[in-house]
Amino acid sequence: MRNHDTHPEGPDLAALAGLLADGTRAGFCLALLDGRAWTATELARHAGVAASTATEHLNLLVGGGLLAQERQGRHRYVRLADPETARLIETLAAMAPRRTTAPRSLPAAGRSRALARARTCYDHLAGALGVAVTEAMTERGLLDWEQGPTLTGDGAAWLADLGIVLPSTARRPPVRSCLDWTERRPHVAGAVGAALCRHAFDSGWITRIGTGRAVALTGTGRDALRDHLGLSVETSAPGGVSAQPSSEAAYTVVR
Repeated sequence: MRNHDTHPEGPDLAALAGLLADGTRAGFCLALLDGRAWTATELARHAGVAASTATEHLNLLVGGGLLAQERQGRHRYVRLADPETARLIETLAAMAPRRTTAPRSLPAAGRSRALARARTCYDHLAGALGVAVTEAMTERGLLDWEQGPTLTGDGAAWLADLGIVLPSTARRPPVRSCLDWTERRPHVAGAVGAALCRHAFDSGWITRIGTGRAVALTGTGRDALRDHLGLSVETSAPGGVSAQPSSEAAYTVVR
């Protein structure tokens, strides 16, 4: 009778899945999608667990290659290992079943709406804003999706007009598609997505809401989206700018 090896050589997908099978560890990875490095104490507070528990989970995530760590003095900081890890977490979040539990408070509901409206996904824009920017770039011929997302010649010229210079030796692809977990549609990632997000912060188009991943579109950003991408922003917030976490905004392409 022939023996069949139940654990053949190759990628250990089960081990990777096991790292994210715990709610606390999954929550840590989702929090780290803001692209910043966190301390164990900050993540423990975010997840509502003891510092010792957080440390145990972080050791597993670092050992499994999902997180990278660096030390400064007595403090240990952790972050997602690389952009590909961030893309994996965002994609899994989009495929995961949605929780139906209603927020327990008005502030919690506001934070949920703010995340859905506009947020960072590691180092690029996500949420309704990120998807709207991606679709507007596609409408204007700056992105081509025929053979996967690629930056067109017009797209490269558009970036240059904005003063955005892409790294010439970047290891990551110029453009990647990242499935948005709230919109269930793709937003642009890769070197282009990162450069656009950095430009949006540096130019004052967006600003962070508190210390989380959510961002708010400023008046300058609203004008920039209209002028550079033909995006019209409609919002219930006074003055037409989605400056508060509780405001709702819709983005439409003006042809």
